[in-house]
Amino acid sequence: MSSLRASPLLIDNPLHSYSCSSSLKRINCSINAPKLPRVSFSLPKASSRRSLVEDLDKFTSEKNPLSEKNDSIKTLHDGVLYESANSKAIIQLYAISEAVADRIEMHKNVGEQRVNWNTLLLNSINMLTLTASTMAGVAGSGEGAPLLALKLSSTLLFSAATGMLLATNKIQPSQLAEEQRNAARLFKQLQTQIQTKIAIGNPSEGDVRDAIEKVLALDKAYPLPLLGGAMLEKFPAKFEAARWWPESYRLSNGKEKIMEIKSNKNNNGWNVELEEEMREVIEVVKRKDMEDYERLGNIALKINKGFAVSAPLLTGIAALGSVFSGDGLVPALAGALATVVNAFEHGGQVGMVFEMYRTCGGFFQLLEETIEATLEEKNLEKRENGELFEMKMALQLGRSVSQLRELASKSASCRLEGREIDEFSSKLF
Repeated sequence: MSSLRASPLLIDNPLHSYSCSSSLKRINCSINAPKLPRVSFSLPKASSRRSLVEDLDKFTSEKNPLSEKNDSIKTLHDGVLYESANSKAIIQLYAISEAVADRIEMHKNVGEQRVNWNTLLLNSINMLTLTASTMAGVAGSGEGAPLLALKLSSTLLFSAATGMLLATNKIQPSQLAEEQRNAARLFKQLQTQIQTKIAIGNPSEGDVRDAIEKVLALDKAYPLPLLGGAMLEKFPAKFEAARWWPESYRLSNGKEKIMEIKSNKNNNGWNVELEEEMREVIEVVKRKDMEDYERLGNIALKINKGFAVSAPLLTGIAALGSVFSGDGLVPALAGALATVVNAFEHGGQVGMVFEMYRTCGGFFQLLEETIEATLEEKNLEKRENGELFEMKMALQLGRSVSQLRELASKSASCRLEGREIDEFSSKLF
């Protein structure tokens, strides 16, 4: 029931088909809605509710095989998170992943900073050397107090350039920048591996220890500080490949015997042919790729050493020549040669090239140790799946699986014929 009060304006309106008095009247309206039928709901008993939950759990386990006895899955029920038995390993892997992400950002920022160092130091040293050479040449053309001032100024600039060259050649900014780039890439690779472990599920304490060892090995291989003896030696006596992974298991004997594998379906994807193929790949890596990068690394190391010694030596001679030389020819010539050498060394980034060879040599050494450690494992179930392992090795070498098998067969035939294989294992670099 609702009541409405009519307005005087509406009453006096001639368009209405009805008349009403000028006094306010009350209009009563009523709305009658049809009655709805009663619907009764019957709730199941507690026992039937439990049976429904059991049926639902059974249906879920049938549809999702990962939910069957998988300790890595957490169950959320009534707002309460029930952690599984291996949730501690998952939490630790997440913590390691966060630390790895922080290291990625640190190495990226430091790498950009050291790229700027290389550019600024290169330009500054060249400008100092060229300016000093010009002053020495002008000062050698006459006598007087102004020319003496030019000689002293050129001596000062040559001395400053010599000190800056000694510091720059000691730290090798281009090599430092390449180290940080490699470190950022390898830490990203490690972060992806940790995330894959978590996504697949069922991680163990061994996975946590392995991740920590890899992080510490990367920290040791690519240190951030330059002082306190932490910086890598930029001019070692001999070329050595970089190592950024933990020590792996070595073969107990000098040669690994081919394991007798039964022809059944329980070999985890491994067979005698696949093991022989992996051994042939190792031989090609040793004889071709590793030897070639070791040769190139030694060449780059010798060139870098020569440039690092000759550039400050030339600026030092120019500084002495600007004081004792009368015509200014010696300081001008020595300064020009020092500029050329410095441009080749740091403009050409010889240190970066040397570090690139170190990284490539480390990659092949890691590949060799990975294959040897896998073949050393006697229990086939503990190995990585053979087909998956073969595919991963082929992709790391820039090949397809069929191309990897062709390489192994070619290596075996060349070894039987007593000739050297004319192909490298890697097609990436």
